[in-house]
Amino acid sequence: MTDYNAPVQDMLFAMREIGDLGAVSSLPGFEDATDDLATAILDEAAKFAGGVLSPLNHSADRQGCRWKDGVVTTPDGIKDAYRAFCENGWNAMPAGVDYGGQGLPSIVSTPVLEMWKASNMAFSLCQMLTLGAVAAIDHHGSDEQKALYLPKMVEGVWTGTMNLTEPQAGSDLAAVRTRATPEGDAYRITGTKIFITWGENDVAENIVHLVLARLPDAPPGVKGISLFLVPKFLVNADGSLGARNDLVCSSIEHKLGIHGSPTAVMSFGDNGGALGTLIGEPNRGLEYMFTMMNHARLNVGLEGVAISERAFQQARDYARQRVQGRPLNAPAGAPIAYHPDVRRMLLDMKSRIEAMRALAYFTAGRMDVAHAHADAATRKSAQTLVNLLTPIVKGWCTENAIQITSTGVQVHGGVGFVEETGAAQHFRDARITTIYEGTTAIQANDLVGRKIAKDGGEAMAALLADIHASAAKWRADARLAFLAAPVEQGAAWLAEAVGWVVKTNGPSPDLVAAAAVPFLHLAGTVVGGWLIGRQAEAALAGLGQPDADAAFLNGKIATARHYVDHVLPHAGAYRQAATAGAQGVAAFDQAWL
Repeated sequence: MTDYNAPVQDMLFAMREIGDLGAVSSLPGFEDATDDLATAILDEAAKFAGGVLSPLNHSADRQGCRWKDGVVTTPDGIKDAYRAFCENGWNAMPAGVDYGGQGLPSIVSTPVLEMWKASNMAFSLCQMLTLGAVAAIDHHGSDEQKALYLPKMVEGVWTGTMNLTEPQAGSDLAAVRTRATPEGDAYRITGTKIFITWGENDVAENIVHLVLARLPDAPPGVKGISLFLVPKFLVNADGSLGARNDLVCSSIEHKLGIHGSPTAVMSFGDNGGALGTLIGEPNRGLEYMFTMMNHARLNVGLEGVAISERAFQQARDYARQRVQGRPLNAPAGAPIAYHPDVRRMLLDMKSRIEAMRALAYFTAGRMDVAHAHADAATRKSAQTLVNLLTPIVKGWCTENAIQITSTGVQVHGGVGFVEETGAAQHFRDARITTIYEGTTAIQANDLVGRKIAKDGGEAMAALLADIHASAAKWRADARLAFLAAPVEQGAAWLAEAVGWVVKTNGPSPDLVAAAAVPFLHLAGTVVGGWLIGRQAEAALAGLGQPDADAAFLNGKIATARHYVDHVLPHAGAYRQAATAGAQGVAAFDQAWL
């Protein structure tokens, strides 16, 4: 088993060249986010990820969480690690300064979050849900709710959760049955929620549950859902903890992966109703929850990057050590990394990861522009791009993660199928990422329906114009010409599919829905190709500098070449599946199954 070593050099390169760290640090409020500060933060985070969190990853997976009489015990070492995590300020780092955070831009916090997810994905889920709840309360809560809850949540003393799913209501939130009955200035919450990540734990003094529920006079469907803040322990006006609220963890799930993360079944109101307070206005809960859900979706996409990186590191290190057979054109005793197909698998893993990381960091940089740029039109344009890319980051990066972690098992051969090596854990952990926080199909339908068809493809057309501009520049440079034709072809396929979606959605939305997932794969593959091409361009420019790390920069160019030769051609198949294959899916009779 290989410990995790954060790829700080790769992260800094993507932050600078793709996330545009330099430009972000010039935005109002982000002036302190210098390159030197970002480097120092990443170096320190890498030490904590590799030295504290990573060693617990395998043992926590093997031991799992334990439940007894409503009490959850996390695996050995997790509670101490969490305490150290918070004491060192890592929980607070991505949050705003108003409630004790550092107020750093997303392009700086994103690589750090990747480290937590790669070193110990199950552990990282606690922070992810807490900070998502912080964002929802900060955007939509009352001043009293913010003052009472956010400082403790940002500090990490209290954790947060998102309570959407019910036994009869998974992705279909119109079927939510949990009730909220007014009682003075508060509400009595009754109902059952399932799949609640870190819904009960032993690391926090209090747990702040954000719960979707219906008021007695609420309209049917999603228009009648409100959002409530329901703490495990009631909070007094001075911030001290009061009585235990009427909620309990009735069990935890036994899962395929992320065993170190307790996934709870939460029962609210078994003894009269759990006390909660309304967030924002009645019947706008789903709208408010989307603040948290979009935060979580980008973070889950980053999980895809992170767990892929962890799997790659383990596969690479194993391939460099394992001697088996005699590789072609290699001396006797050479490790399996010299076998042509093993080399191909490792290159495929690495090139996909670099494209995924570039996409995630590019999106993070645009988020900062949308948040802080002085010009309103620039902010609006950046936010439009973030909205377009969010389902791609979530859907494409996580789908890739399943393939990459599976390849990691394959590189190990038979021992990869054995739990002791740790390779199988990455595969198991990755499998949930395409399901929670909105399945790949949900992301894909959001992309084609809300982000493409709704604006007539304008946002994607603007992005495609940037891609064509890069390809034209590469075509004029003999050293980069290998990028130009594949990226231009990919962009043409994507443009064709966009036109088909816009034309077809009105008369035949069922066809567009049938094409949605191939379309998402097409978009991710093409945008990823563009961004990894930009990395190759930056690497080539860097080779001309006197202090250039030639091995590192040549590696960037090589992975880009592999991507356009081996990965980008799949875009043609995705285009065909999206624009022509949808008819066959839509016409299929269930009786034929």
